Amino acid sequence: MLRLQNKVLAYSRLSKSKRLFRLLEQKKIDQINNIVKNTPKTKPHIQMTTKDSSRKHVIISMSSKNITKFMKNSSFHVANINRLLRNVKSGVLVDFIWSDPLEIMIVTNKVASQSNLQIIKHYVKNADDINSLYVKVPWLPQSKSYLKIIGIPYFPHDNSQDYLTSSNIENIIKQNQIFDNVVLTSKP
Repeated sequence: MLRLQNKVLAYSRLSKSKRLFRLLEQKKIDQINNIVKNTPKTKPHIQMTTKDSSRKHVIISMSSKNITKFMKNSSFHVANINRLLRNVKSGVLVDFIWSDPLEIMIVTNKVASQSNLQIIKHYVKNADDINSLYVKVPWLPQSKSYLKIIGIPYFPHDNSQDYLTSSNIENIIKQNQIFDNVVLTSKP
């Protein structure tokens, strides 16, 4: 009985401290609760290396009706796509398929090549009960990076009165092989 009273007393003190320290993080409060209640519970946590889609995802946009029909037999589709990829001796295999309201995401073990994308596209467009008019071309996620170039002199030569223009900078960027696949979103 004394133990129960001590726990109740400790819990009431904890609730008072909760009111006093509202700025404490919820995680800290949960840890204190777990210590008082003597039942530590940890939430399951999946560790991901990326926040968003990785290059191992093949994204196919389609209508929501197509997505619903396709996802009903997703394990069947995984097996069939893997069979087709093995037939061409590809090292890429499908791990699983998941969807959101606008697209399906085919998760592979390696980054898919263009020929692999064609095999996947052909399979999905020819799948039963799928309206191929509402299936778009599969694509891999692309990253977007931003580059800020600083420290370029306004006058390219010491004795020159000609100033550097944005077209000069664009020409210099186009001549450099580092920027081959770079798309400028605004004028320099």
